[in-house]
Amino acid sequence: MMPTVKLTHLQYTQLNPTTWCATAQVSEPLCLSFDTFREKSSWLLVFNTSTIHFNKMGGLNWQYYSPRLILSAREMAHQQRQLQRKGVRLLLQQLLNYLELRDTLDESDFPYQLIDSKHYVCFSHTGATQKKAVHQNLSPSLNTRSNSKVAVTISRHRPIGIDIETNDVAWHVAQRFYSDNELRVIQSLPTSQRDIITKLLWQIKESFIKIHQYKLAQGLGIDYSDLIADLLNAIRDPSSLWVTADSRSQYHVAILPIQQTVVIF
Repeated sequence: MMPTVKLTHLQYTQLNPTTWCATAQVSEPLCLSFDTFREKSSWLLVFNTSTIHFNKMGGLNWQYYSPRLILSAREMAHQQRQLQRKGVRLLLQQLLNYLELRDTLDESDFPYQLIDSKHYVCFSHTGATQKKAVHQNLSPSLNTRSNSKVAVTISRHRPIGIDIETNDVAWHVAQRFYSDNELRVIQSLPTSQRDIITKLLWQIKESFIKIHQYKLAQGLGIDYSDLIADLLNAIRDPSSLWVTADSRSQYHVAILPIQQTVVIF
């Protein structure tokens, strides 16, 4: 059974009279059953195990941290998905409590909606540090787990999209998916701006994919180069919420720099 998920660093942001978003950091204690504890912890052998009453110890609620607990990349990815799934749903409940809304999520179809009020709901999550640990063949630790971030947005008006992202987008990935117009403008920017704009465009694309249910390649290939000038204005003041309009879709783009989040509403 998966341990209780905890949310920290909660932030609530009202984007307009009918749209709210929330972000948080999600973590869980690294809890193992006693069988796993006995199997994995070979360091117990250095003690005089004749004094240990294993039957009695098995009845205790064990929580311990082992910096070299080995999990496969597949196991780590599975646990990360479970953690994020529980985290975003807990965050939605926290946001509903904050707004004093009593409702239940309908997950039977996209876009997600609340059953009674019909508010639209969209989730996002990222586990940047966890991904890094997998690629570097490192053992997961309490510290790497605690850096997963989750986000949720709700709106009474229409379907919405949200994307929270802590990783930069590799330039070779952008070159594969972005439009020629986007690449031409981005390549003309200083490197520091190029990295930020590349990431923001990715988040905008991901958010619109969630709204319109585009296929991934289709959604990533849509040209949003007309937004780049506005995005450059946004990054000049990274401490504040910034909103602009996408004239083609009649949607608004909100950049929350501190939360590393983009919302399309």
